Amino acid sequence: MRRILLPLAVLSLLAAACAASTGTSETPAASDETTSSSDGSASEASDDADGVAVRTESVGCEEGEFFWTQDGCEPATSIDLDRLISGGPPPDGIPPIDDPVYESVEAAAEWLEEDSPVMVVDLKGDVRAYPLAILTWHEIVNDTLGGVPLVITYCPLCNSALVFERTVEGPDGEELLDFGTSGRLYLSNLVMYDRQHRNLWTQFEGEGVVGERFLGTELTRVPAWLFGFGEFRELHPDAQVLSRDTGHVRDYGRNPYTGYDQEGRAPFLFDGELDERFSAMARLVGLSDDDAAVAVLLEQLIEERTVDVTLGDRELVVLWAPGQTSALDTATIDEGRDVGQTAAFVADVDGTPVELVPGDADDRFVDELSGSTFDLRGRAIDGPLQGALLEAVPHDDTFWFVWVAFKPDTEVVGS
Repeated sequence: MRRILLPLAVLSLLAAACAASTGTSETPAASDETTSSSDGSASEASDDADGVAVRTESVGCEEGEFFWTQDGCEPATSIDLDRLISGGPPPDGIPPIDDPVYESVEAAAEWLEEDSPVMVVDLKGDVRAYPLAILTWHEIVNDTLGGVPLVITYCPLCNSALVFERTVEGPDGEELLDFGTSGRLYLSNLVMYDRQHRNLWTQFEGEGVVGERFLGTELTRVPAWLFGFGEFRELHPDAQVLSRDTGHVRDYGRNPYTGYDQEGRAPFLFDGELDERFSAMARLVGLSDDDAAVAVLLEQLIEERTVDVTLGDRELVVLWAPGQTSALDTATIDEGRDVGQTAAFVADVDGTPVELVPGDADDRFVDELSGSTFDLRGRAIDGPLQGALLEAVPHDDTFWFVWVAFKPDTEVVGS
């Protein structure tokens, strides 16, 4: 494993989190051998196609407790537990927000800049923005939008801003979960846990990876966007913004990962093999479904502003516009370099294809077939298609190292 020197600010963040909570013991390795479960039945760990020991039943584990705190516990798992690394803080040492408080766009404008990065979620017309100035320090918000329970997640180490439904189908029927930060990383990615059963879930795929109850269960993904606050305010002037009234004292707006996303940097606590086709920290937009994965490098998006993508049997279009600062660049988030804003949509309206090209304004795109103009939210604002809304698809604004680690068979557009 390569050794990584941590930025001083990251060490400070970890130290502060650890000081607020108790530590935990080392993670036990998964066993390859057949063992007896608590009821005397056999539980066999088999190797998957990648040689990872997959155990479908837990052995000697008490539900509702973290497996690494239990002597003799060998949990059901689909990952190599040796690669489940402590990130420093204990469980919930980076505290999720469970009772989010919101403010108006006007109130948020008193402390957010035009290019301040915000995560935007729109479900059933309930639109909210979650500033990365806040999410960087909390990583998880348990929330409800449009009557649907959601978990809003942001992993700074991967720049992955993902949203999932919190209602899942469990062994005993439908269950409502809420999530915390486990203090563990897998492939440098946030590992969440559900508080009801303390099963572990990867943030990058929303999949249960440790714990018998939800092993292999995938949370339902909900589209989200990383926009600049100014763009969000223009698109959704009546929406709500997560307030700094979180119940915690944090230096909101400061970036504890200064310079983390610069070219040539090594990802934090990543123990996988780096795919050297591109720089580890190269930014991209990733799209995937059950059978395929596609990546568009940010440098191509910046140059072309619209890129057509085929994913499975669907024709998609990825859009880019300037106007959002990197949350991982300078010590003050709002002073970071402009990495732009992205969106991805199905490239048709009610079955009729659209062919989007850059418009006269940076955040406008014109359909060459109809002449209609679309905004970054996929809304036709003039022309024959005025009022139409393109179907948004979940997409990831992330780094090459983590995207290819989770999606090793990805296709890279233009390469």
